[in-house]
Amino acid sequence: MNFLDPKLEDYLAQHHTEEPELLARLNRETHLKVLQPRMLSGPLQGRFLAFLSKLLAPKYILEIGTYTGYSALCLAEGLAPDGELHTLELNDELETMALSYFKAAGYSTQINMHIGDALQSLETLSRPWDLVFIDADKPRYLDYYQKVIEQMPRGGIILADNVLWSGKVLEKPDPNDESTLALLEFNTFVQEDDRVENVLLPLRDGLMCIRKK
Repeated sequence: MNFLDPKLEDYLAQHHTEEPELLARLNRETHLKVLQPRMLSGPLQGRFLAFLSKLLAPKYILEIGTYTGYSALCLAEGLAPDGELHTLELNDELETMALSYFKAAGYSTQINMHIGDALQSLETLSRPWDLVFIDADKPRYLDYYQKVIEQMPRGGIILADNVLWSGKVLEKPDPNDESTLALLEFNTFVQEDDRVENVLLPLRDGLMCIRKK
């Protein structure tokens, strides 16, 4: 589902800071070598992630769903000099590519990649997360949210990607469509959660922006 006219999307692409060369290279390599390259954040969302991270200057960033490392590198642009970014990924076949780009960008000592089940990885991590980006398996979005919200300080930000799910949130869901049902539940839960304030942006496939009060 296209949320914007393609001509308007082209205009937007011409009016944000240029994608850094290293990220452009990672973008190309992902499209050439990895299945489902549309999962990549891409230049527009990537510049938004970097912009927000620079505003926050977070010391502790958590990313759930690394893929090939594009969004982690964008988020790391605003990381405090002594900060840490922890990124969780289930698919170990993506580890080598992601780590190579983290090293090339100079973040090999600040970005920590954890391979395995994300909820299990979170059991071993305890940080006052300043910024969290959720972009993993949709049926567990609410589980991830509930796990990290209590660890976050007041003013901490959670970003949840793909929450419009190609417009399926507007349709009567198939009872067997686990992802759509989970995202509907997640969006409703966040909207009714009095611990936070939120805004849902029609950026790419929908980005829920959440601030802990």
